[in-house]
Amino acid sequence: MNGNVTAVTAPNLLGEVTRLKIEGYRLVTLSGVNTGPDQVEILYHFDRDLTLVHLRLNASRTVPVPSISPIFLAAFLAENEIQDLFHIRFHGLVIDYQRTLFLPREVEAAPFCRYAPPEKPPPVRPDGQPANASGDP
Repeated sequence: MNGNVTAVTAPNLLGEVTRLKIEGYRLVTLSGVNTGPDQVEILYHFDRDLTLVHLRLNASRTVPVPSISPIFLAAFLAENEIQDLFHIRFHGLVIDYQRTLFLPREVEAAPFCRYAPPEKPPPVRPDGQPANASGDP
């Protein structure tokens, strides 16, 4: 991969993305890669004057990832795609298709998961934290 790659964590993701936007970078796309039974690596790709910068986030399928769509609106499509295909949840999506952007509602398996996903995506409270088993905050 050409360009600068920076590892980020969920707590500092939005700060790094905001910094890149302020510095004049544009969002190119996001990529997802299975890295383990409960892990997906999400790569955020940015460009400014033909210089690429990438952020690498190791995410768990059981903990929602902050959405960057409030910062870069176009990210809502790539984040919904990753939800559909990799069984990852994003918190704070501007437009959330609830895993139905590409998949019919009755499909429970995530096509790009090499591993069996949880029976349902983990419930999320409004503050982005995982909810208890009953889905109540």
